[in-house]
Amino acid sequence: MPVRNTATLAQASNTWLKSYYFVRFGVSAAWVALAFTLAKTMPPLAAIMLVAYPAWDALANVVDAQRTGGLNRNKSQLLNFVVSVLATLAVAVALTNSMNAVLAVYGVWAALSGLFQLITALRRWKTTGAQWAMILSGAQSALAGIFFVKMAGGVEDIGITNVAPYAAFGAFYFLVSAAWLTVTDILRKSPRIAS
Repeated sequence: MPVRNTATLAQASNTWLKSYYFVRFGVSAAWVALAFTLAKTMPPLAAIMLVAYPAWDALANVVDAQRTGGLNRNKSQLLNFVVSVLATLAVAVALTNSMNAVLAVYGVWAALSGLFQLITALRRWKTTGAQWAMILSGAQSALAGIFFVKMAGGVEDIGITNVAPYAAFGAFYFLVSAAWLTVTDILRKSPRIAS
């Protein structure tokens, strides 16, 4: 009976994560599409989107953590939430300074949130599928953050399209994770063929 309960909990967790990853993919993909089209030539829209992106990440971490006992039981997501809220506020302030300052904030946020995402994925490794993609995503986010900080100190023009590829890779990894869980569910439910 305990084995069955564990299997049922794991399946419920995978069902939730599949939906969660698809939503995260959809939001990130829409953000990227807007960044490369309308926001590219509309600074007020770009500013709203730059503030909204870490705010959305903060909200997403809270919603996800609630499915497994809340933020107090999921320290890496609690830290990710805190960092994302601070990044949201810091981006709003940095927008009054320069896009270089915004990119520097994004760099610090991407590095830290990537690290916490990686820790969350490692924690879920034994019970949940598709975490290899989330581990890669977290590691790449941390590396992108370092790159952003370095780029922010340069002299080239910076805009929302400098951040968009980072969001695009995030969307890709969420899609891979959702697709992986979907295929895993299909294979689990399909009847085994007797040899």
